[in-house]
Amino acid sequence: MEKMFEKLMYASRWIMAPIYLGLSLVLFALGIKFFQEIFHILPIIFEIKEVDLILITLSLIDITLVGGLLVMVMFSGYENFVSQLDVGEDSEKLGWLGKMDSGSLKNKVAASIVAISSIHLLKVFMNAENIDNDKIMWYLLIHITFVLSAFAMGYLDKISRTK
Repeated sequence: MEKMFEKLMYASRWIMAPIYLGLSLVLFALGIKFFQEIFHILPIIFEIKEVDLILITLSLIDITLVGGLLVMVMFSGYENFVSQLDVGEDSEKLGWLGKMDSGSLKNKVAASIVAISSIHLLKVFMNAENIDNDKIMWYLLIHITFVLSAFAMGYLDKISRTK
């Protein structure tokens, strides 16, 4: 009975596989949104103000960072929790595949969240005249919380690895 239960529990990791595949659909949606923004800019590129172009560019960088985060979580999560990716020898293989454990994935996700938050905060500062000071304070406080959390997670990971 115990062996059967353990096999069933171990096999249940495959429930995560469709979830990781679902993340690739979100990545596809981000790609659509990215190019939608590009196509909105092109007809008005000569009339748009520089500040507005910079804000749109920061939005595109934001989308790119979130996309990279999704790829990292999809592949690393799949490899850590479901099964090893069997990429053929003749095809390109990402250098970090198979090398990122759940701890380093957690740190990379935290660093990505800080980077995404930084871009968002920069967008807020560039548009500060249209945003209430209270909102700016909350954006800054949330960003500082992300930075401190990422630092604390990295520090705790470093402490646990040196022991």
